Amino acid sequence: MLQKAQLHSVRSRLLTALLAFIVLVGLVGFSAAAETTDGSAETAMESVTTPSGLVYTDTVVGEGESPNTGQLVTVHYRGTLDNGSEFDSSYRRNQPFTFQIGVGQVIKGWDEGVSTMRVGGKRTLVIPPDLGYGSRGAGGVIPPNATLNFDVELLAID
Repeated sequence: MLQKAQLHSVRSRLLTALLAFIVLVGLVGFSAAAETTDGSAETAMESVTTPSGLVYTDTVVGEGESPNTGQLVTVHYRGTLDNGSEFDSSYRRNQPFTFQIGVGQVIKGWDEGVSTMRVGGKRTLVIPPDLGYGSRGAGGVIPPNATLNFDVELLAID
């Protein structure tokens, strides 16, 4: 029979081995979760803050082209306020949105944030009030001086 000290030592080693196994399985699972079902890797980058105050984070870096000023871009998006309430979504309407980039058809934060995306990319934009609707707000849905959060997917450039 094993003595108490030996039993404690065996338990200790088993627990250490089990802990190492759990950590290893977790790391492998995390790595697998970073791949999409079609095998392409999603690249989660760190947030970037531009000189204007726009903050963006690429959740998927597309492999297509980036738009030039004046080109038509088609996007899907979801917009929320800081409290998490959704104020607009092209996904919900099942209707992508098309606009001309860089000519003021959309809020400044969109022109700036979408202009450096690549087709197929997905990006989260955090738009400060001065690049959004500012002190006027919008349509009773977006309050004055609201920070806007958008999840944007660049579908096409025409």
